[in-house]
Amino acid sequence: MRNLIDSSVLIAAMIGSEEHHQRCLDLILKAAKSTPLNIYQHGIAETFSTLTGGKKSFQLQASFVADVLENDFIPKLNVVPLPISEMLRAMREAQGRGVRGGGIYDYLHLVAARKAKARRMYTLNLSNFRAWHRAGDPEIVHPGH
Repeated sequence: MRNLIDSSVLIAAMIGSEEHHQRCLDLILKAAKSTPLNIYQHGIAETFSTLTGGKKSFQLQASFVADVLENDFIPKLNVVPLPISEMLRAMREAQGRGVRGGGIYDYLHLVAARKAKARRMYTLNLSNFRAWHRAGDPEIVHPGH
């Protein structure tokens, strides 16, 4: 069974003070024992940006975040890249899905989940993904469910 996580799940798994930390960490660790989870390649950069940018109540050192990603999380995940042709195809379908502006960044996670043939896409941001969801897309699921 293939599944994909977005950056919100990875961030919560990495930060003990996050509300859904344990659920997200358990999801990644459980998957690592069987079939690794997928993550869209850009989700790694989003995770880095969030953890080092200071918009939350903390700002972590860049080298620390890179080390934790490289040593503790990336080995447990399959990274899904999207070549430019697939990104442009997603941009062309964006209007029909109601995706606008910066929403493209989240929408590309859903596109990567489809590419990976994921059955489920785990996110802490259910509303956007459910609004863009269409028949045949992976189920949009909160890690606690």
